[in-house]
Amino acid sequence: MRKAILPAVIIITSIILITRIFYLQVIDETLKLKSENNAIKKVFDFPERGYIYDRNGKLLVANQPSYDIMVVPREIKNIDTTEFCSLLRITKDYFIKKIEKAKVYSPILPSVFLAQLNKAEYAAFQEKERKFEGFYTQKRALRDYQVKEGANIFGFITQVNEAILNKNKYYNSGDLIGKQGVEQQYEDILRGIKGVKYLLRDKHNKIIGPYKKGQFDTIAQQGKDLTLTIDHALQKYGTELMINKRGGIVAIEPKTGEILALVSAPTFDPALLVGRQRSKNFTALYNDSIAKPLYDRGLQAAYPPGSPFKIVTGLIGLQEEVIDEQTTFYCNHGANFGRFMKCHCGLHTLQLNNGTYQSCNSYFGNTYKRTIEKYKDSYYSVDNWANHVKSFGLGQFLGTDMPIGSKGLVPTSKMYKKMYNGAKIRSSYIISNSIGQGEVLTSPIQLANMMAAVANQGYYFTPHIVKKIKGQNLDKKYTTKHYTTIEKQHFAPMIQGLADVYNIGTASTLKVEGLQICGKTGTAENKIRVAGKTYQLKDHSIFVAFAPKENPTIAIAVFIENGYWGSRWAGPIATLMVEKYVNGKISRKDLEDRMLNGSLLSEYEKIENIIFQRKVDPTKVQDSLNKVKVEISEAKKEEEEN
Repeated sequence: MRKAILPAVIIITSIILITRIFYLQVIDETLKLKSENNAIKKVFDFPERGYIYDRNGKLLVANQPSYDIMVVPREIKNIDTTEFCSLLRITKDYFIKKIEKAKVYSPILPSVFLAQLNKAEYAAFQEKERKFEGFYTQKRALRDYQVKEGANIFGFITQVNEAILNKNKYYNSGDLIGKQGVEQQYEDILRGIKGVKYLLRDKHNKIIGPYKKGQFDTIAQQGKDLTLTIDHALQKYGTELMINKRGGIVAIEPKTGEILALVSAPTFDPALLVGRQRSKNFTALYNDSIAKPLYDRGLQAAYPPGSPFKIVTGLIGLQEEVIDEQTTFYCNHGANFGRFMKCHCGLHTLQLNNGTYQSCNSYFGNTYKRTIEKYKDSYYSVDNWANHVKSFGLGQFLGTDMPIGSKGLVPTSKMYKKMYNGAKIRSSYIISNSIGQGEVLTSPIQLANMMAAVANQGYYFTPHIVKKIKGQNLDKKYTTKHYTTIEKQHFAPMIQGLADVYNIGTASTLKVEGLQICGKTGTAENKIRVAGKTYQLKDHSIFVAFAPKENPTIAIAVFIENGYWGSRWAGPIATLMVEKYVNGKISRKDLEDRMLNGSLLSEYEKIENIIFQRKVDPTKVQDSLNKVKVEISEAKKEEEEN
């Protein structure tokens, strides 16, 4: 019996193997398609990418036809390279390099030889294509931008690189893929599904018809359309207001978390990254290390939040019951917390309301001091404070549907233990946190989201930029409420203080008749260090707001680099954006003219002079100083008149 077992196992195993081999080689035709079969040519049919629309149905991104010249190195036979190069206006060196590169990828698989021919170039080549065996044209779809705004939102499409080819088997050499913006984030949805045709060749390598009558062929499926949350009219207006300025604007609909505008300045026309000049244009944009047009300041930049952070300081003070609406602090042009924290309030006794609309450093410094000193364990106090701050979405990645972002910074006990070698943390050491000038760093989108949480009196939705995907539901994480640690009743007095910022406070010169805006001005110190030396630059201008006061429909954060103070640049731009969205028209033409025609290029030139150690013309410096003095004088005069 035992002697019979071994032969039986061998016979059964052999039968199974033979059967499997017969199935794979004779019955299962798909194996032939997957193998490197010279008799079968695989031809891809590339689908159009999904269209992109704004929230109101305006078409933003469509497609246009493009043609690539493909090459299969092993199939190149007896071609006239001189005629070939002349026809395509390329050099022989270019020809040789591209062929060698194609051979490295695969001698028997197609590679892109020359990408993105226009219609005229395609027609000229197609006429003589039969003379150049081993080369053929492949039709693809390139992006056709219907607008010039929103390059940072859209991203762009480019050829896949070797790393992607090795990682994702869907792509072949020469395929296009989304990079940055929604093109990258929603690549799987926008790209569609490639169609495939299998063609049979004879011994002379000529196509004689479809393989197996086309039973294995598939049809290309177009990518799904996206509807963005962006309001293009608002995006366009914000882009115009930011000309000759650097910074970011982020506007959010509080009740949904939908991003209404995401402006980064300076920007560029998205059409620059389409066509044969794409690589050259991208290189130029990438190498601009000063203006950084590819750097999305609304999402990636991390700045000290300045006075807008006082909103959180006050709300935490109310929640921790270290202050109430009637709690009074005295301001003597500031207050001494171990070091003097200067304030522009003057001599005042302040409570929550006027402390907010006058942006008093003394008031919020004392509030923060009480918060940190409430508990004996100073490290516990810091973490308790940090947890409140983080509940507004600060100090963490918000989880937006954009592939980039900044975490910002909310300091915790772990950080301070390292800084102070485990010693007790005194409130005076970290008092600058109270006014957004300490270790705290935030991005514009985080500040806009913070204001959305205040507008909603205690909750926010994860900010997102896609409103609808054709034939698909939106991820539930974008419709889930996130609650702050502050109880709802504490928001009303703070919101009144923010309304009074426009009524009688630091933004009173910006108010719009008939529209109650709640806002907060801010200024953040700005320094750079070059060659071991620290240079004090003009402060950053910050403004946050939401409107209307009742049932808010927009929350916004504006950050202008080197913009002096909050009400000078960021405040007017925020006000104009809010009025544009809520009322659909602009009544403050004085602000509009000043912002549209205003420029901070002279300030940015100073930074370049420092970085590149360039000598500055004293005459130009004096002219610039005189201009600044006039602007300051006019601004003060306008404030006094109001």
